[in-house]
Amino acid sequence: MKNLVLFGPPGAGKGTQATFLKDTYNLIHISTGDVFRFNIKNETDLGVLAKSFMDKGELVPDQVTIDMLSAEVAKNLDSNGFIFDGFPRNTLQADALSVLLKAHQTEVSAMIALEVDDEVLVQRLLKRGETSGRPDDANQAVVRNRIKIYYGETAILKSYYSDLNKYYGVDGVGSVEDITVRLNTVINTL
Repeated sequence: MKNLVLFGPPGAGKGTQATFLKDTYNLIHISTGDVFRFNIKNETDLGVLAKSFMDKGELVPDQVTIDMLSAEVAKNLDSNGFIFDGFPRNTLQADALSVLLKAHQTEVSAMIALEVDDEVLVQRLLKRGETSGRPDDANQAVVRNRIKIYYGETAILKSYYSDLNKYYGVDGVGSVEDITVRLNTVINTL
């Protein structure tokens, strides 16, 4: 089983690349945002609980997120593996993911980070904001703050996975096809 943590700041191209990797390696793409939206829309017990925190402007507790992801993994145990997109975001979540996968006799194969210069990220997100309708992509100050938060909250995961010899940085600049080739090169060595 190949279990990949796809990592990178907002605008790095995780969603785009996850689509190609999912198809190439027949993996299940688990996007935290998608899982949240599904559970909230379908008013699952976890969705109702998560929404209760979000409605108060609070962060959803790690355990609720972990429980949602655990349900997704359990539904797809016969797969070739998973791409985790947007999770983990801190070491507590990384430890929880390790425990979750170990319970199913598997583990994270690699954390692959798309590395992109901040100015390129800002331009990508502003361009996406012109067509996506997402207000968080249309304001340069908001975009820069999102990138700053990413580095502040998640940089420790680079060390976490490096210590396990599972961190791979991939140049996330260039054509979509070139980036996909770089990612495939790393994954094919796992």
